[in-house]
Amino acid sequence: MEPLYTPTTVKAAYQLRWSLSLFAHSELPSIETWLDEIKQVVERDGVRLLEARFRPRNTWQFFLSTQPEIAPPEIVKSVKGRLQHSIQKTTPNAFRRNFLLTSVGEAKRQVVEDYVASQLDHHKILDERTQVLLSKFQMEFPEVDISQKQTTAHGAYLYNLHMVLVHAGRWNELREEKLACSRDMLIRVARNKGHRISRLAILSDHLHFVVGAPPASSPQEVALVYLNNLAYAHGMKELYSQSYYAGTVGEYDAWAIREELDRSP
Repeated sequence: MEPLYTPTTVKAAYQLRWSLSLFAHSELPSIETWLDEIKQVVERDGVRLLEARFRPRNTWQFFLSTQPEIAPPEIVKSVKGRLQHSIQKTTPNAFRRNFLLTSVGEAKRQVVEDYVASQLDHHKILDERTQVLLSKFQMEFPEVDISQKQTTAHGAYLYNLHMVLVHAGRWNELREEKLACSRDMLIRVARNKGHRISRLAILSDHLHFVVGAPPASSPQEVALVYLNNLAYAHGMKELYSQSYYAGTVGEYDAWAIREELDRSP
């Protein structure tokens, strides 16, 4: 069956920010000699370099934002590869193999998880029976710890997202079997795709979840796999809008990262 939701049909609202640490073998050329060039070339890759600072022990830290079709390994490849190419003549083989890429949100992970957990308080419904019904679909998965890094042969990732999907036309669904169908499919997709959902809140007309995703999957791919599987679960109906929200979530918020960069020499 052809997917109902595709990269060309779905619109994204997003706030995707990252902290990338690269570790050099030795001191690099002065940042003034390459920063402007790197900013320009990585933007062609869907990556925006917001700030860059040197830290002790030959560590370079970058604060970045990306478009939703960019997967975490592509971020590292863009910044590290473009920078190495720029300084190749003076500093060949500048970087060590390892790196650290972490997702960064406007608020810390715990704040976002608490926000998702409190959705019924944010969307009060006068009908007590409806409140009781929806309370069954506010879920926490205490066995899932998305604060732990995912390591590969080349580096480490901390990659977590806050996702929001909204019913087409803000349709209100209050049939328990339909809500259960969405819940069961979300959990099944997460299990099959190696996603780690830590919080899930299904409301009558939209849903939120916080998920740790595999590094190989872009935020766009994560959104599309849920949208299409939810459509399949409901008889290939376009239950959700052709849109989604994706925001990065981390152990530190964006202000903490900026303060750390400002303190760097």
